[in-house]
Parts: sequence; C-alpha cells; structure tokens
Amino acid sequence: MGAWEVFQRYFVDPIKYNEGYNTVNTLTYAVILGLAALGVYKILKRLGIKYDKAFFRALIPYMILGAFGRALTDAGIIPRTYLTVTPGIYISTFIITFSALLITHRAFEDWRRAFLYTGWTLVGVEFILLLSHLDKIEFNTRVLLYFVPLASIALAVIYFLSREFPLIERNSYLFYAHFYDATTTFVGVDFLGYWEQHVLPRYLIDLTGTAAVMYLLKFTVLAVALYLMDEIEETEADRELMDFIKTVMFILGFAPGTRNLLRMLMGV
Repeated sequence: MGAWEVFQRYFVDPIKYNEGYNTVNTLTYAVILGLAALGVYKILKRLGIKYDKAFFRALIPYMILGAFGRALTDAGIIPRTYLTVTPGIYISTFIITFSALLITHRAFEDWRRAFLYTGWTLVGVEFILLLSHLDKIEFNTRVLLYFVPLASIALAVIYFLSREFPLIERNSYLFYAHFYDATTTFVGVDFLGYWEQHVLPRYLIDLTGTAAVMYLLKFTVLAVALYLMDEIEETEADRELMDFIKTVMFILGFAPGTRNLLRMLMGV
C-alpha cells in the first residue's frame, strides 16, 4: 500500500464516510495536537500575551463556537467539509480564535474584554444561523430527562471527591468538564442510539456493554496525567506551561461534550 493509499484509508475516508477514528489517525492527531499546543504557547510568550484566568475565561466562547459549529454541521445548516467536521473543525476554530486574539491584542488596550466580546458575538452569529434554519431541526428535549439527573450525579461525585483529594480539588474544573463530556456520551450511546467515534472508548464500551465506562476512563486518565504534571513542575515557567496544557485538556472535554449535547438537542 502506497503513501497516498495509506493517507486515503486512515485519514481521508474516515472523514468522508463518517467512519470515526482509527488507531493510526488517533495517534497522529495526538502528536500533532501536542506539538501545536507547544507552538501556540511559545508564540503567546513571544507576543507578550500572559496566560491567566482572564484569558482562560475569554476562551470559553470560542470553545462553544467550535462545538456549536460542529453541531450545526451535523444538522445540515453548515455545509459538511473537511474544515467543519472533526478534526478539521479544530483547525478552523483555532484560525478564527487566533486571528481574533491577534486583532484585539493589537487594537484594544483592554484586549481581553474585546477578545471575549468578539467570541460571544461570533457565537451569536451561529445562534442567528440556527434560528434562520429551524425547518431543518427537530428539537429533542427528551435528552434533558436523561442528561440533567445524570450530569447532576456525576458533578456531585466530583464535588465530594474534591473535598477529600487535593489533586482533584486543584483541578476540579477539568474533572467537571470531562465528566460533563462523559455524561453526554453515556446518554447518547446508552439511551438514544448514538455511537462512539474514538478508538479506545469504543473498545471499552463494546467490552463492558455500557458507555458509563467513560467516567472511569476519564477519571483514570486525568488523575494519572495530572499527577505526572505535578511531579515534573518545578519552576514558575513550568507552572505556566502546565496551566496552558490544562486548558487544552479542558477544551478536549468541554468542547466535545457541548457538541454532543447540542447535537442531541437538535435531534441529529
């Protein structure tokens, strides 16, 4: 099998035919994500943009922007292209986010506020797009009958665990984000007939017969990763980098969870 055939089989066809992920593209995307995150962090440092809590809050609407856009693509409101489905949606969302960051950073003294408002404005545009295509949507509010109680229980578990374990307390927002994502997967797969696209979760779901296994998977991966990050963190520079990596980890939980929830609510 030639290089093009390999690329076609493992990267193009899964997107073209909505086949989900495979081992090859999963590992490749993981490496690319890691390198891209480090590259973005270095660029921010070079531009003198300090990563802090205000910056993190300003990123929230852009996370919703990508998730909302992906759900609108699933609903047929936004055309399906390689840049509007995973993993391309991450690239297009990054381009929009980074462009907005550069423009607001150069044009406004209070650039964090301008960056935040720009993000919410873009989300508003997507909401208007949804309202103008309601004929394509069959809202399924029954999703909430499953999601609300299960999410409440899941988040309560994290709350009580955070009172006992300092590692969870310091990083509770990450556990909340990923348990939110796990709940959307659990609801979608076990109650609404959806399927899991990622390789390892799909294997574990098939093995156990339930997507509830996502809670255990996410908790284990997060706990191990955060423990190792604490072990290698020694300097202030290390702490800043780890905080940035944690933001990437948050996005990988919050954005897919939001996309799943919006997609299910839209009935697609």
